[in-house]
Amino acid sequence: PNGSSSAGEYDYDLFTIGAGSGGVRASRFASTLYGARAAICEMPFSTISADDLGGLGGTCVLRGCVPKKLLVYASKFSHEFEESHGFGWAYDTDPKHDWSTLIANKNTELQRLVGIYKNILKNANVDLIEGRGKVVDPHTVSVDGKLYTAKNILIAVGGRPSMPDIPGIEHVIDSDAALDLPSKPEKIAIVGGGYIALEFAGIFNGLKSDVHVFIRQPKVLRGFDEEVRDFVAEQMSLRGITFHTEHSPQAITKSNDGLLSLKTNKETIGGFSHVMFATGRKPNTKNLGLEEVGVKMDKKGAIVVGKIIRGLQVPLAFIVTMTSGFFVIYLSLLG
Repeated sequence: PNGSSSAGEYDYDLFTIGAGSGGVRASRFASTLYGARAAICEMPFSTISADDLGGLGGTCVLRGCVPKKLLVYASKFSHEFEESHGFGWAYDTDPKHDWSTLIANKNTELQRLVGIYKNILKNANVDLIEGRGKVVDPHTVSVDGKLYTAKNILIAVGGRPSMPDIPGIEHVIDSDAALDLPSKPEKIAIVGGGYIALEFAGIFNGLKSDVHVFIRQPKVLRGFDEEVRDFVAEQMSLRGITFHTEHSPQAITKSNDGLLSLKTNKETIGGFSHVMFATGRKPNTKNLGLEEVGVKMDKKGAIVVGKIIRGLQVPLAFIVTMTSGFFVIYLSLLG
């Protein structure tokens, strides 16, 4: 009744590729609520994601919500110091911020959370396998060359930052790298008008960087309430953030002194220590073996889905959901 296979038919009832929030929750609930023999695989820990690096906890814990909030908290203090004078506070010298201390403490917190996630899986009797998973056939997953069989396979690999293919893109950082820089940007160009771009603009502005935001549209936060869009841009401008509207990036160049210039459809602005692109995310489905087993994907790498009819079992079913703003793709192979 609960979908478990008979003992010995497969190594596991459920094998999950990707140990982010969605994958961990699905695996432990399958085990604790339904008695399924569950396993989950995840690549080795890194603060910056790569084809062979990830980490238990996924984007939200390691390269998204959690570290972002820690940097937001750090950036808020500068504004509070400024406002404190009106409440009678006086000090002879301005407070100084040490970037390396912030990043070191942030990474210590991430390691603590990774340990918590390991214990969650252990207590739920879910086997954690470190390595990169790949679907071999409808009931087999290879993790760095070792094969595991499962009645059901769950793809919960989330997404990664997406970069445009323009000259000089190798000089650009994404949101992963922005959360783990060795030094604070002195002057940074942030390309993008969505909430991720604006969050980082606020962070670096609060930490006293010179921040320039370049957006292709006339306004920030496309799709949001019009009054909110206007108010956010106004308040961020008052904080000292410079907005360049209707600027489409065309190229990035690096000078002999190491500084970067951003060329747009309107002009070229230079003197940046960092250029960050926050121009969206793409599904992290590359090299998972999905094409080989007949899974259709669109040009961005997202799994093409059809209607899911309640109560109807089909040989191959997919469900795509969102968790903390990131894609989680469920692949259920029933046979």
